[in-house]
Amino acid sequence: MTVYAYVDGPLGEMLLVGEETTPERGGTALSSLSLPGQKGGAVVREGWRHAPEAFEGIAAQLAAYFAGRRTRFDIPYVSGAGTEFQRRVWRALEEIPYGETVTYGRIAARVGAPGAGVRAVGTAIGRNPLLVVRPCHRVIGADGALRGYAGGLERKQRLLGLEGALTP
Repeated sequence: MTVYAYVDGPLGEMLLVGEETTPERGGTALSSLSLPGQKGGAVVREGWRHAPEAFEGIAAQLAAYFAGRRTRFDIPYVSGAGTEFQRRVWRALEEIPYGETVTYGRIAARVGAPGAGVRAVGTAIGRNPLLVVRPCHRVIGADGALRGYAGGLERKQRLLGLEGALTP
């Protein structure tokens, strides 16, 4: 069953959506983390169950991240989302260390799509359903400029500032 909850944070009220699993598999597998006003963000649908208790562990990890006490997330994700190419790009995002940034070109090279593939990588990153926990905010332009973020560039800047990844 699809469950959802809202969690307050410094970026606004985040919408968490997931699928219930067994307790030994983590309890809830996250399928989406959306920010208010996010381009392409999840919208609660009929038949979904409001279940804040299902996201307590995820909410605690998010709170620790925003307080500067967590640099990685240990959250089960719903498998099978996205195309094979998108999943390759998303796995590459998960390898970017906390407090560091990489360029879209570097991600394209990592997934075997250099050159013109940079645009496809940007599109795949833009379709990342797990903002914050799958760190697409750590990807920047070749010139070091902040480029595209479904949650808005102001939030991207805030996340990078929290991680100490912004250079003055």
